[in-house]
Amino acid sequence: MAEKTKGDGHKTETPDVSHIRNVEVEHESSDIDVRAVVTFAVVLAISIGVVSFGLTFLFRFFNAQEAKRSPKPGPMALAQKDRLPPEPRLQSAPGFQVKLENGQEVPLGLSAPQSEYRVLRLQWEENLKTGLKDQSGNVVGMPIGAAMNKIVSEGFGSKAKQPNGKLEDYAIKMPTASSSGRETEKRLQ
Repeated sequence: MAEKTKGDGHKTETPDVSHIRNVEVEHESSDIDVRAVVTFAVVLAISIGVVSFGLTFLFRFFNAQEAKRSPKPGPMALAQKDRLPPEPRLQSAPGFQVKLENGQEVPLGLSAPQSEYRVLRLQWEENLKTGLKDQSGNVVGMPIGAAMNKIVSEGFGSKAKQPNGKLEDYAIKMPTASSSGRETEKRLQ
């Protein structure tokens, strides 16, 4: 037997009951019924699934009925584009867009303010690669690398076409300061 001593000096004894065993009884009959709990959980899960499916179907049905009942907008009703305020619009506001040089409109409404710069930067890079074009689509400029190659291969146009190649042929007439622009003289640039 184990002896314990309390603070006041009184000794209590606990009897040793480790030798007592009942092989027929493993648990109390009042313990939880595992089969009933599992059955309840399965039935509850199936019920939740059926109710969720039923509610989803019911709300779709109600929304379809409401869509049939709601009147169509009249012929004089404004479209979404017509409801927007006139140009110019604030950045990142609904309806804000950028018109590129080629006439293409890029919608930037409800996007970051930096998106306008990104679109412009892409257009500049495209111009550097392919050359600058006017409104009719004719190339009026070319990339720097292509221009340098053209100059190296063909030379300068005005010098290469001159038959005699005198220095005076390249001079231009400029008004003189002493004559207040009434007289001109040839000057080299």
